[in-house]
Amino acid sequence: MIIRTLFMMGALFALAANPAHAVVEININKGNVTPLPIAITDFLAKDGVGKQISDVVAADLKRSGLFAPIDSKAFIEKITNPNAAPRFQDWRTINAQALVTGQVVKEADGRLRAEFRLWDTFAGQQMIGQQYFTQPENYRRVAHIIADAIYEKITGEKGYFDTRIVFVAESGPKNARKRQLAIMDQDGYNVRSITNSNDIVLTPRFSPNHQEITYMSFEGNQPRVYLLQLETGQREVVGNFPGMTFSPRFSPDGQRVIMSLEEGGNANIFTMDLRSRTTTRLTSTAAIDTSPSYSPDGKRVTFESDRGGSQQIYVMNADGSGQTRISHGDGSYSTPVWSPRGDLIAFTKQAGGKFSIGVMKPDGSGERILTTNFHNEGPTWAPNGRVIMFFRQNAGEAGPHLYSIDLSGYNEQQIPTPAYGSDPAWSPLLD
Repeated sequence: MIIRTLFMMGALFALAANPAHAVVEININKGNVTPLPIAITDFLAKDGVGKQISDVVAADLKRSGLFAPIDSKAFIEKITNPNAAPRFQDWRTINAQALVTGQVVKEADGRLRAEFRLWDTFAGQQMIGQQYFTQPENYRRVAHIIADAIYEKITGEKGYFDTRIVFVAESGPKNARKRQLAIMDQDGYNVRSITNSNDIVLTPRFSPNHQEITYMSFEGNQPRVYLLQLETGQREVVGNFPGMTFSPRFSPDGQRVIMSLEEGGNANIFTMDLRSRTTTRLTSTAAIDTSPSYSPDGKRVTFESDRGGSQQIYVMNADGSGQTRISHGDGSYSTPVWSPRGDLIAFTKQAGGKFSIGVMKPDGSGERILTTNFHNEGPTWAPNGRVIMFFRQNAGEAGPHLYSIDLSGYNEQQIPTPAYGSDPAWSPLLD
C-alpha cells in the first residue's frame, strides 16, 4: 500500500526569479515533439534506494520520448537540501528546463518516505511537491508514481508508468513452444507467471478494475474463457460454449464480457452478463466476426469481419444495430482496439506481404500507419491513449517480442521480457 500526501513550500515562492507563470510545458498534440531537457538529481538517502528511485523516474520519462534527462556529469549545483530552492541559474546554464529533486527517509516503523519536488528553472518556482509512504520493496512503484506526477504536470495529461502488462510468455523450441500467462510492470520489471500448465493460452485482457483478467485456454483440448483474480489466483470458467471462443474483452463497466463464438463454420459476436451468465447475440452473418472491442463509454463496439470478402473493421452500436464498415484501404484489417480516449481505433493491417500497426478515427477517416515490419500484431493501448504496445516477430527470428510506439510513430522500442512474448494487454492505472 502506498500513501500519498501533497506539500507546497509557500516560502519558496518568494524566492522565485519570475513567479508570474511557469513556462515548462509540452504540447503533445502537435505530432513529433522535441524532448524536454530535464535534470533529475539523485534522491538523497542514507543508502542506495534514493538513486534507485531517481534512476527509475529518469528511465520512465526518457522512454516516453517526451523528456531528455540530462547527464548528471553536466550538473553544476550539487543538491544537499531538497527542501531549499535550487540555484536556478546553474540549471538554466545547462539548459535544464525542469529540475527534479528529492529524498528518501526510512521511518521508525520501517516504511520509506519518498518525496520529490519539480521545479520550473526558467520561471524560478516549484511546480509540484509530493511525498509517499510505502514498504521498501515497493520502491519501483513509488518511482513510477513520481514519474506519472511529473508527466501529468508538464503535459497536462495522465501518465501511464504505474501500470502493468499481462502477456503470453513463450519459451522453448518452435515445434514445442510453451505458452504461459505472465504479468510485469510496464517497463519489463517484476515479471511473474500467473499460469503454470502446458495448455495453450491466448488473448489475456484486463478488467477495468485491473484486479482480474479474462483469457482463453485450451485446457483439456476445450477452448474456454476464464476469469482469473490476479491477487488471489482464483479462476473460474466464464461459460462452456460449443465450438471455438475468440478474443474475450470486458465492457468498460466490468459487468460484461464480449467475445466471438464459432458455430457451423462462421463466427458471431456475443456478450455475456457476468452476474446472470446470460448471453446476447450481437451479429448474425455467414461470415467470421471477431475481435470485438468496446468504446470507452460502452455505447459502441468495433470488430473485424470478412463479410465483404476480406478482413475489414466495422463499428456498431452496443446492441448490435448500425453495423458499418469503416476501413477502406488496400489490404486486410484486423484486431481493432478502441482507444481509452475514444478518439482512435488501433488495428493491424496486412498488405504487400507485411504487417503494420496503425490508427484511424471511429468513422474510418485519418488512417495513419505507425510501424511496418515482417509481422506486427495485437495492439493494446496505454491507459492515457498515447502509447500502443504490440508484438512483433522479425524475419528469421524464432519467436515474437513486445514493442511499444507512441502516436507520433517515432518512439518505437522493444520491451524486455525473459524470453518470447506475445498478446500484450495494458492495465488501467493502478490504485
